[in-house]
This record gives sequence, structure tokens and C-alpha cells, in this order.
Amino acid sequence: MAHWLIKSEPGEWGWDDQIQVEREAWAGVRNHQAARNLKAMRIGDTAFFYHSVTEKRIAGIVEIVGEAEPDPTDESGRFVQVWVKALRPFASPVTLSDIKADSQLADLPLVRQSRLSVMPIPDAAWIKLCAMGSVAP
Repeated sequence: MAHWLIKSEPGEWGWDDQIQVEREAWAGVRNHQAARNLKAMRIGDTAFFYHSVTEKRIAGIVEIVGEAEPDPTDESGRFVQVWVKALRPFASPVTLSDIKADSQLADLPLVRQSRLSVMPIPDAAWIKLCAMGSVAP
């Protein structure tokens, strides 16, 4: 099982929206590196649900429940979407400032490639971030 981080603007689609539905398509990604990451996701993988732009914090954890398929919002036919389901919120949201302050997390793509919207999270960082958010990994 792999771990990921997916970013969403809370004004467009936030954690509160995600928990209201059984599952939701993660569509609209137009960066090739992020799209490759979507294609690498497998059913059962987990991802941090990250509020970008104004909040810059991890809000919860989702599970990948549908693998890459054509994104119907992409007229070019080059990009994909996956399906995600909310698992649990973070008891204590972990901010980007918290992450940057921890030297053990300095190599995360979230720190090094701040504009990337879908990224892998190594196992050790997953466990640490879950602990920081007071949730079970």
C-alpha cells in the first residue's frame, strides 16, 4: 500500500464536502507529474487530504477506491482521475508551517515542490504526520 498527498482548495472542494459523499472523483489535475502520480495510485492506497491556498494544512485521510480512468473534464483526453473516499479527519490539523519546522520532513515534495498537487508520501513521513495530527496511521 502506498501513501499520497492530494491538494484541494477548500473554497472549491474541502474536507467538509468530502465527508458528505460516499466517494468523489479526484479530477481536474493538469500537471503531468501529478497525473503520473494519479496513475500510480491503487485501490486501498491512502492519501492526506490537504487544504491548499488559504489554510495550508492536512485536514484528513482519504482512501483510493477507484484507480485511474479518463478525466471527463479533460477535452484533450490526456489526463486521468481517481476516486477517493473519506476515512477520518485529523484530530489536530497539521499545517505547512508545522511540516517545514520538522527537519525529518524537509525532503517531502510538499516542501520542495510546493505547486505539485498530487505527491507520494514515504512510509516514515506518513507515520510521523499521522502522529502529528493525532490519528492512527
